[in-house]
This record gives sequence, C-alpha cells and structure tokens, in this order.
Amino acid sequence: MRLFADRHEAGRALGAKLLSFAGRADVVVLGLPRGGVPVAFEVAAALRAPLDVFTVRKLGVPGNEELAMGAIATGGTVVLNHDIVESLGIPDEEIEWAVEEQAAEIARRERLYRDGRDPIDCAGRTVVLVDDGLATGATMAAATKAIRHQKPARVIIAAPVAAPSTAEELRSAADELVVVVAPASFLAVGQFYADFMPTTDEEVRRLLGETPASDDVSAPRDFGRSAGAASRLSMDLPPRPAR
Repeated sequence: MRLFADRHEAGRALGAKLLSFAGRADVVVLGLPRGGVPVAFEVAAALRAPLDVFTVRKLGVPGNEELAMGAIATGGTVVLNHDIVESLGIPDEEIEWAVEEQAAEIARRERLYRDGRDPIDCAGRTVVLVDDGLATGATMAAATKAIRHQKPARVIIAAPVAAPSTAEELRSAADELVVVVAPASFLAVGQFYADFMPTTDEEVRRLLGETPASDDVSAPRDFGRSAGAASRLSMDLPPRPAR
C-alpha cells in the first residue's frame, strides 16, 4: 500500500492536517533527522513557521540494530523500552555503550546540520515535532520528553503515518497528536512510501538552509479514500476512549 510518493508529498498531506496552526507567531516546526526533516520542511511551509531539527537516535539491540531498545535525544534524555530490555536480558553495560555511541553521533549531527546556527528557542512556544512515520514510537517519545525540558507552551506530535497502537501510546506524551493515516495493516513506515530512500545529511543541511514558503496551503488529495482503501485505513485516530 503506497500512500505517498515521497516524504515531501507526505509532508504536504500532514501540513494540510495542521492548518489550524498556520500563520501563528508562536509556532515552530522541528523535524527529527534525518527522514523527518523533508516532511517537516513541507509542514513548516504550510504553516508559514520556522523550521529546525531536534536530533534523536535509536538505541538498537546489540546484534539486531533495527530493533529499538530505546532512544536518546538532544540534551541526553534517554527513553528505554523496558519490555524489550527485560525480555532479551540486555545488560546495563550494553545499554551504556549504546547511549555513549549515539550521544556522540547526536553531537556530530548537531554540528553538521546547524552549520554554526543556534537552535530555535522553544520556551513558551507551540512545538510541532515531525517524523516521517511512527513505528515503535521510541524516538518520538524521547524527543517529546527531551523538548519538555525547554518548557514549550504546547507539544504537538505529527507524522504522516503511524501504527495504531503506537499512536495511542503517544497520545499521553503530547498535548495533541496528528497523523494522516493510522492503518491497521501497519508493518513498517516504508511500506506507505513509493520512494523511501534514506535522507542524506546533505539534504538535511540544504533544507535547513532554505526558507520554507508556500503560496498554496489547500488540502491535497484525500489519501486512502480510493476504492478498497477506506476499509483498511483510519484517516484520523479514533476518539480517546472514556476512562
């Protein structure tokens, strides 16, 4: 199921879901590099808001790096998936080694991406945290927890696609959660993109050096409403069940 041609098209679809924040002076859009930055660029264009990065790195399970046992964000905030850590019996020293390695990579990327520019001050602002998709949610959870230390007024989690269970888990982490689709058939973020080639450091640098601008903030085509797709997709998350 390919819903988006690439991250830029996904960003335009996501931007259309966030138009209630357009033109507000207090809004800032932060992309999670690398893949979240092209999406965030289009969101920032739709909202006419400043764009920056918020660097987060996955902590991969030793020997199976694609499986996240947690994540670390700018500022050193670490979020662990305790279910995975405990079920696999991952020792503390392995976790510490992964944290140190990824903290060094975050520092490298911050220097590379910003090119001497200071990060945007998020205190008292509405922060829209953007990624290209939410699978386990570990990186977004770490980013959300870390950005809270900057005392923003509100934190909005936004992504073009999310696993329904992950989206539900992340609801309580943010003031608002916005996704384009939360399909029950979710296996991986890449399955919803025709082009899911890795975003490069150079592309991140280029996009951050440009000024997002949009003359047309009208809603794009209705993703997932084609014949046969509507029954498999939830175009918005269902209301939070009463507790």
